Amino acid sequence: MNSLAKPIRYGNPRLPRLHSRPKRANLVVKSAIDMKGILGTEATKNPTLSTSYRPLDIPTPNRTVLEAQQRVCTGPEQTRPLDQAQIMAVLDTIIRSARRELKGEEPVSQAQLGAFFAGMTIRANAFPEATQWSSGERAAMQAFWPELVHSLPPEIIFLADPEGTIMGSSLGPVYSGGNGGPGEMRLVGALREILAGAHLGYEEVQGVLRDVLPLEKESEKERRKVREALLAAFLIGQRMNRETDREHKAYCLAFDDELGPPPVADVRSLTHYGEPYDGNTRFFKSTLFVAAVRACYGESCLLHGVEWMPPKGGITEGQLLKFMGANTQLSPDQAKRLLEDESVGFAYVNLKEARPSLFSLVGLREHIKKRPPLATSEKVQQFIRARGKEAIVAGFYHVGYEDPLLMLMKRRSVHSGLVVKGEEGALSMTTKAKSENASKGLPVNHCSGFRSPYSVFSSEIDGISRENFSTVVNAQDYGFEPSDTPRTDRSVARNIELGLAALDGEKGAAYDRIVLNAGMVDHLLGCSGADDVKLALDRARAAIDSGEALKRLMNFIKLSHKV
Repeated sequence: MNSLAKPIRYGNPRLPRLHSRPKRANLVVKSAIDMKGILGTEATKNPTLSTSYRPLDIPTPNRTVLEAQQRVCTGPEQTRPLDQAQIMAVLDTIIRSARRELKGEEPVSQAQLGAFFAGMTIRANAFPEATQWSSGERAAMQAFWPELVHSLPPEIIFLADPEGTIMGSSLGPVYSGGNGGPGEMRLVGALREILAGAHLGYEEVQGVLRDVLPLEKESEKERRKVREALLAAFLIGQRMNRETDREHKAYCLAFDDELGPPPVADVRSLTHYGEPYDGNTRFFKSTLFVAAVRACYGESCLLHGVEWMPPKGGITEGQLLKFMGANTQLSPDQAKRLLEDESVGFAYVNLKEARPSLFSLVGLREHIKKRPPLATSEKVQQFIRARGKEAIVAGFYHVGYEDPLLMLMKRRSVHSGLVVKGEEGALSMTTKAKSENASKGLPVNHCSGFRSPYSVFSSEIDGISRENFSTVVNAQDYGFEPSDTPRTDRSVARNIELGLAALDGEKGAAYDRIVLNAGMVDHLLGCSGADDVKLALDRARAAIDSGEALKRLMNFIKLSHKV
């Protein structure tokens, strides 16, 4: 039996030796799946599903209010007003929860209250007529308002009527915060602008974030720096108002110096991969395997993210690596050493290790339901720098976010930047044939960005001339046969099985996607040796077919426990 057929135990650093090219690498995953009965724990009852990775210490949101938040805590065109029966059920749930009379449901959290009432207030103050309050919402709020004032804490009444112009509240106009100190007072001042539909300056956003984060857990000895309701309102309110460039920039750069200057890797080229932190729920996720391929010919890659993130709670690189036995809690300094290791050349950094303040918001983000501004800015991070050329690649889905992402990349002073509308808003371009009934907006495989010729690179120069580009990648133009993207449906093990089989040389849809995404990213970023797309694709195939890419992935798993 080949050495790779031996089982990799979940979270076990011991891996098979690689004396020669591995064969049948997918048997590794099958062995691990067969063993899941003895590997499962209370924290990970079924380690093959992305839902298993949700931290158990995060309280579950109230479902009734969460469904309402999904409708009303969104953009000026996307909001769907509630009818009278719907809003009455929500307000009744909120009041019964406040009275501790709610039976058979989770209590409504403070973060949910903050997000919901902030959303209602912004709609009343600033949204177009079609997405303002319905007649049913107005009637229900009038009927329930006296009981809401009686049952809810002052910060919620402030959020529901900050200036006394919606419900005639006398509290809202004079509210200045509770016992949170100057930071909470600053947050309340910022919220007055946000709840009116206005925007904040760069320094103002940064100041609020630095005042209130990290979000501390309540205990007998600790008090929160800020009330969760106010912070939830701040995050969802800025997203509903559609962040400006200066607000995006503030979220992106606010905690760059949290742990001091980033380490600098001695590599000639480094690509930072900005996958959506909440992962994939339907389709094969290729980026981890693409990074192993590109590392084979000197294009070092840094992946970053979290193990689990709402709202999707999908498959992440952290889950894939953890299931295969890697250490996913590397510090940036440790990850730097793996980037520099000639037998690896790529690394993964967990947000918890790189930006503890931002990681502290994971639980709150589930309770606000919709993606906050951080969902955009966290994709454009540089947890490690490089002595050589740097590039950032980020995925997006909604029209309007490609330009802010590219703006943030230029703020990072990287030499090349690329945004990709991949499947599920991730980075994976597809070989699937274009549908005649494609959804509105930009098509899947749309790519835009900027690049600088390698020949003019100098580490002394910041802001060198850049070439802008925009294209839609048609895989069939480069000889790929159309194929449907493999489904994984939250199965971490299935995603690994597809990826390892492809790196072991098994031809098919997963193999084609890894090759396409490695070669096209090389070409679009202007990487050395990738001017000709077909040569770039051939180079990626050679990295797989030689067994080198699979060997590097296995080396990462092994060496991640030794750095």
